[in-house]
Amino acid sequence: MATYSEYLDSKPLPQKRGWWRSIRRHVPRLSVLLMTFLLIAVVLWPYVVVSVPTGQVGVLWYRLIGFDPYCMCLVRGTVLDPREIREEGLHLIMPWNKIYLYDLRLESTTQTYNAISKDGVSMSVQVSVRYQLQHNSVAVLHKFIGPNYFATVISPEIGSQTRQVISHYTAEEVYTSRDQIQAEIRDSGQKALGASLNKLVQPEAMEQPDPKHYNDFLQSAIQLLDTLVLSIELPPAIVAAINRQTEQYYLIQEYKFRVEREAQESKRKQIEANGIAAFQRTVSQGISDSYLRWRGIEATLALAQSPNAKIVIIGTNKDGLPIILGNVDTPPGSGITPPVNGAAPPAGAPPAASDKSSSGGPAPGGESNDAANVGQSTGSAPATSDTAPPGTSGPYGLSDFEAILSKLYTPFRAPDSGRPADAGAAPKP
Repeated sequence: MATYSEYLDSKPLPQKRGWWRSIRRHVPRLSVLLMTFLLIAVVLWPYVVVSVPTGQVGVLWYRLIGFDPYCMCLVRGTVLDPREIREEGLHLIMPWNKIYLYDLRLESTTQTYNAISKDGVSMSVQVSVRYQLQHNSVAVLHKFIGPNYFATVISPEIGSQTRQVISHYTAEEVYTSRDQIQAEIRDSGQKALGASLNKLVQPEAMEQPDPKHYNDFLQSAIQLLDTLVLSIELPPAIVAAINRQTEQYYLIQEYKFRVEREAQESKRKQIEANGIAAFQRTVSQGISDSYLRWRGIEATLALAQSPNAKIVIIGTNKDGLPIILGNVDTPPGSGITPPVNGAAPPAGAPPAASDKSSSGGPAPGGESNDAANVGQSTGSAPATSDTAPPGTSGPYGLSDFEAILSKLYTPFRAPDSGRPADAGAAPKP
């Protein structure tokens, strides 16, 4: 058995060193380094990685000194070269440099300006300005004007041009000439902006190889698309006066149209009167008494063929025609029908006319005169003679007409009265 001293005098056994043991020994230092780099990346990420959104561009600014690959030279400050403008997407820069973003899309801003018209009326004008930046002029604009270019350049210039243009119009003309005012404000504003912006360029302040090359960049840096006049506010008294004047103007126009309408109506009536007069002259030359009597006979036959109950009144003069009155004494809805072929009338029917009344003879109590007056006053049947006028033609002759009238008068005769020989014929003169 070995003693303790022998153990001390013996050499230690050699140990094998593996790669995993060496890595484990450096893990703490690697962790510290990794965490340090991660912290630096998180802190410097916003300053190193720049994302340019859609519709925008970035202007690069060197804090120290940068290298321009296009001119193969060193530059400092704002890079004015249009080729160095950063387009849309992701860009990496040094953390001490910056990129300023500008929107190239159409922008619109509404401003209200106070103006005085030509006749001294104070008004408030609301103008909407739509503008757009030019790509190649953004860097020069950023160097000499800055991001707040609308408040420092566009708005004051548009306000000045608006007051100047409105001063050439009266308060009433401002309402009626809005399109012209908008065009004048836009044209004069664009011209004034180009002239004033060029004066802001200072070649001495540029650290570029060719500073005079950028003298004309600001002239077209801002493009005014249009200036829209949204509203015009006048004093209430002026507005009321303009409304009254406009109302009177349209009243005058209304009266003018009324006079013209009456004149046209007078012409129409004159033409109508001339037409009626010409018609009467033409008809009066072609219509005779015999033609009118024949037309009366045709109308009487048409009425006689109707199935309704009738009362026949014979005229007393030579040209008198029968007048047929239908359902005069029959109450509505009674259901009484006229007798046919000489049959006796039903109970409750109105009394039949006597031979004397139907033949035109005198009746007691002056009934014949009343019947004749009724036949003359109604005027529904024209007068005709017993015989047809010579030279006329028609579907019926005089004998046929007498036969039809005799059949019509048969139901109205009294049962005890004899049939007169001349029943149904008009009285002879």
